[in-house]
Amino acid sequence: MTDRTISNAAILTGWRKSSYSNADAGSCLEVLDAHPSGIPVRDSKTPHGPAVIFAPAAWLPFVAAVKATP
Repeated sequence: MTDRTISNAAILTGWRKSSYSNADAGSCLEVLDAHPSGIPVRDSKTPHGPAVIFAPAAWLPFVAAVKATP
């Protein structure tokens, strides 16, 4: 099984804040585009923390679930 996490997400560059993150630094999700292993996602409030890497086939269902969450 392939490891789907990065223990220190700060080692990667090019993170962008999700358009669904709010301006008050509440729900701040960052995504890294064009990563060879999939789509890494991290909490922007803890940039040296972990990131989870979504397989491309899992990304769209994840985004749909986030959009559906109140």
